[in-house]
Amino acid sequence: MAEAQSQPRLAKRPVTRLAGPYGHPVHPALITVPIGAWLAALIFDLASHVVATPAFLTQGARWLIAIGILGALAAAVFGLLDLFAIPGRTPAFRTGLVHMSINIVVVAAYVINLLLRVGDPVTGPVSWGLVVFSAVSLALLGWSGYLGGKLAYGYGVRVADETRQAEGFRTVPAKAH
Repeated sequence: MAEAQSQPRLAKRPVTRLAGPYGHPVHPALITVPIGAWLAALIFDLASHVVATPAFLTQGARWLIAIGILGALAAAVFGLLDLFAIPGRTPAFRTGLVHMSINIVVVAAYVINLLLRVGDPVTGPVSWGLVVFSAVSLALLGWSGYLGGKLAYGYGVRVADETRQAEGFRTVPAKAH
C-alpha cells in the first residue's frame, strides 16, 4: 500500500533538472508552439481560398507547419523526460504511452503534409485534400491534448502535490496600518 501511495509523488518530481523544476515542467510550455503553429497553418490554408492572391498564405502555412514540427520535436524531448517519471504498469503510464503514440502519428502526418506541399506551386490556394489532412491531424492533436490534460490534471503528473498547492491558498493576515 505504501508503494501505491508513493507512486504519484514520483510522477510529480522531474527525473532531471532539464525537464524543469518541481511544479514547473517544460513540456506543457513548449507544446504551445506546435499547437499554435498548426492551428494558424489551418487558418492560413482556409484563408487561401478566400483571398485574391493566396501565395503569401500558402507559403505562410508551409512555414507554420515546419515551425510546428520543430516545436513538437523539442516538446517531445521534455515529454519523454516526464514520461520517465511515471511508474510503469500504471494507468498514468499507459495514458502517457497513448499520448506519446498519438503525438508521433501527428508529427509524422505533418511531416508528410509538408513534403506534399513542397511540390505544390505557391501561387494558388492550398488543395482541399491538404486542408482536410491538416484538419484531421489537428483533431488527433486535440485528442492527444485531452490525454495530456488527463495526465496533468487527472493524475497530477509533474504538478505540485496538494500540500504545496495549498500554500497558494493560505490566507495572509492583513497588515495593520
